Amino acid sequence: MAAPPSGPPSGPPSPPGTVHLSLFAPAVNAALREARFDDDGPLEPVRERRVSPLCPARRVRTLRSPSARCRETAELLGLADVPAEPALAGCAMGRWRGRSLDELAAREPEAVAAWLSDPGAAPHGGESLRELRERVVTWMEALEPGTVFAFAEPDVIRAAAAHAVGAPEAAFWRLDVRPLTRVDLSGRAGRWNLRLGAPLP
Repeated sequence: MAAPPSGPPSGPPSPPGTVHLSLFAPAVNAALREARFDDDGPLEPVRERRVSPLCPARRVRTLRSPSARCRETAELLGLADVPAEPALAGCAMGRWRGRSLDELAAREPEAVAAWLSDPGAAPHGGESLRELRERVVTWMEALEPGTVFAFAEPDVIRAAAAHAVGAPEAAFWRLDVRPLTRVDLSGRAGRWNLRLGAPLP
């Protein structure tokens, strides 16, 4: 199968100073498959997994979340030694790390209800979803013009996509980010366009 495009999406020429940001969701690890909050486990071994390597041009800046699954996904796509970017880390889940939402709902129903309904809530002792979005937006808006490939956690991609289209905080729960997919954003001076992701080869 053909490799995914190595540069920004095709289309009309971009104005000077535009950022082309491609966000790549990681492949499946145990936490993703079991619908648990990530505990930094490795990717699951998949027999005969076939993906084409990414071949970014030299001008493309490549970054990744500090997690094992994003590092290994970058390696799976042929990119070794990609530097970690703390802003691309998943939401810090405190004492809920590694646990499933179903398990938590049975044990801490009020805490889970607060977390699901209030973007500013952090009953787990970690980071609220509002703080996650603010972190991601701060990073996006500080990017220098050019093309960036970023291997990011699914919740980071949700936050970035919601910001790009000016969606309210509640939209976070309405966005589904599938493993090994790509979402393309382009922007300048706080204005972003969103190109929804397609499966990688």
